Amino acid sequence: MDLLPNVEPRASECEECLDSGRAWTRLLMCLTCGWVACGDDARGGHAKAHYQETDHPVVAALGPGPAWRWCYVHRRTV
Repeated sequence: MDLLPNVEPRASECEECLDSGRAWTRLLMCLTCGWVACGDDARGGHAKAHYQETDHPVVAALGPGPAWRWCYVHRRTV
């Protein structure tokens, strides 16, 4: 966690969901590059797809609600 750069969200919505007309319930931000995508509970699951394509392992929840981070490698909150 200490090695992750300080990144800002690159978008305010899941652009892939917008392009396909899908809705999401939760947005996640990649803590390696700032990519914003829908969470695994959305039909697209674009945050997990981003991890699978890039090996960027940790995401953070965006928006209202509790702040948390998820590591895809260890499959747990960090």
